Amino acid sequence: MSETAHTEAVANGRASLLGLLPLTGPFRVAVMGGLGLASMLMVWQAICMIFSIPDYLVPTPVDVFGALSRDWSLLAENAVPTVTEAFFGFLIGNTVAILVAISFVYNKAIEELYYPVAILVKTIPIVAIAPVLKLILGNGMEPKIAVAALICFFPTLVNAVRGFRAVSPNLLELMHVLSASRTEIFRFIRLYGALPYIFSALKISVTMCVLGAIVGEWIGANKGIGYILIQSMYDFDAPRLFATILTASAIAIAGFTIVSVIEKLVITWDPGESV
Repeated sequence: MSETAHTEAVANGRASLLGLLPLTGPFRVAVMGGLGLASMLMVWQAICMIFSIPDYLVPTPVDVFGALSRDWSLLAENAVPTVTEAFFGFLIGNTVAILVAISFVYNKAIEELYYPVAILVKTIPIVAIAPVLKLILGNGMEPKIAVAALICFFPTLVNAVRGFRAVSPNLLELMHVLSASRTEIFRFIRLYGALPYIFSALKISVTMCVLGAIVGEWIGANKGIGYILIQSMYDFDAPRLFATILTASAIAIAGFTIVSVIEKLVITWDPGESV
């Protein structure tokens, strides 16, 4: 390949890694993200070494990955209850939010009555609600699931209401001309237009529900990622503390990836055409 042709290939995003792997599309995103992460880890390692920062304050990446390797079974065991709480909180919170959004769209009086209540609940810090839920629901998984559901509820509610209303008046008029029922209008027009908004909210709430589960475990638990975080802090085990944080992040990333894949399978059209 001539120098000019090679330059054009790079400019057009068709350059290859070592001449073998194309740096385009998702592969390019993965490679560039990996390189960015690696550079940050190298800077982190260098700062800790240059300034001789003790590992009980800020561990090096090597120490953190060592803790991951050493305590992987402990982290995996405690990830199970956190994932369970986050999953059920995600499912319950988003289901209720979508149902409430539908009632708001079809009944203005219900929206005027209860939308301010939803905003009021949202303004209360989740760490203030968690002890109340623990007092009411006990020490099991129920308060953690409730916290995760609450933290998912409001973003999905707002986006779902906006999505159900973001439909073309011309499409609604056409459905009325065709004598379509309210159910048919909802199924073929409103739901179709709302799906991109709903999935945008789901990608936010799938990460927030993990946070909600962890916050619930902080209030009172004897297992879970939140419990290990608190225990590591009390033990001054900074490498395990950072390893636990990475585990929580991995859970959230996995959830985000699953929702993104489902979105691509469900929304097979251009979202700009649905409004």
